[in-house]
Amino acid sequence: MKIEVKTHRPYTVTVENGLLNRVGELIRPLKKPGAKVMLISDAHVMPLYGDRVAASLQAAGFPVVRHMFPAGEEHKQLSTVSGMYQALAENGFTRTDLIAALGGGVTGDMSGFAAATFLRGMDFIQLPTSLVSQADASVGGKTGVDLPFGKNLVGAFHQPLAVLADPEALRSLPQHFFNDGLGEVIKHGCIADQTLFTAFEQGAALEDMEQMVARSVSIKRDFVEADAHDTGRRMILNFGHTCGHALEKLHSFQGLSHGEAVGMGMVLACRAGERLGLTAPGTEDRIARVLAQYGLPTESGFSPQEIVEATALDKKSDGDSLRFILIKDIGESFIHPLTRGQLLTALG
Repeated sequence: MKIEVKTHRPYTVTVENGLLNRVGELIRPLKKPGAKVMLISDAHVMPLYGDRVAASLQAAGFPVVRHMFPAGEEHKQLSTVSGMYQALAENGFTRTDLIAALGGGVTGDMSGFAAATFLRGMDFIQLPTSLVSQADASVGGKTGVDLPFGKNLVGAFHQPLAVLADPEALRSLPQHFFNDGLGEVIKHGCIADQTLFTAFEQGAALEDMEQMVARSVSIKRDFVEADAHDTGRRMILNFGHTCGHALEKLHSFQGLSHGEAVGMGMVLACRAGERLGLTAPGTEDRIARVLAQYGLPTESGFSPQEIVEATALDKKSDGDSLRFILIKDIGESFIHPLTRGQLLTALG
């Protein structure tokens, strides 16, 4: 399945089983053979798929240099990107060469940031292997790293040359990480697709993984095309993220995965929306039931005050005001400005 993303530089997202065996073939029309490829992946994914992707690229005429970094969100930092810069420089990469990001959202975010900033910009492709990255993070051009006081506070918008998503790679994910990725897919149903959400309620969403990933990508694409730089409607994609990022910060970015945090953030957002009279009654319970059905937590264990205080560096802030994302009902979403005081009252 092919989904066209029409940003200032259009590109195609291809979702197809077995795609990692054909990376070189699919990149050849986009990049002249002979261009060097820096294949970047973490210590978990490189041993699983690095040989397969490298062989495909080399067979298509692209010399490959591999760069591997330690796995885990805690390594999503500037020092790790600095290691990527060093590898690119030592191997003589130029702006005509290519970075290939093989892995989950952490790999894609950092590799894309390296591509956006090395020599002031070079091409990169996304080869997402986690559900979070296939269904959400690899599309839209957001790249970046975490700082000790917040997630993704340093970054750049840099659209990929292509996104090649192989749902078969999801089979190697531990169940916990697969369930984690469902948090973002369920979010897409909440904000824009009642049919997708209902499929999760009925237990039918996982019957066709290609279709589920492609539908999720299409939803993300629609928001990205409407607002490439995340200044308006695209912010709706952050449903659950204001409180979710706060929860990740409260966990010191360890022990709580992104999808789990977003799921709990969606529950909190609906709780606030229902108490403000802006969200249909029962929506919080409906979302919580679906999250629990797929092994995702629904309660954080932190007080409303702790959560609200931890939103201080949220990128959707405007002084003391938050551009908070709410849903009227499943599939209907909107941006609602709130002060932190108002959010605390709604959650209290």
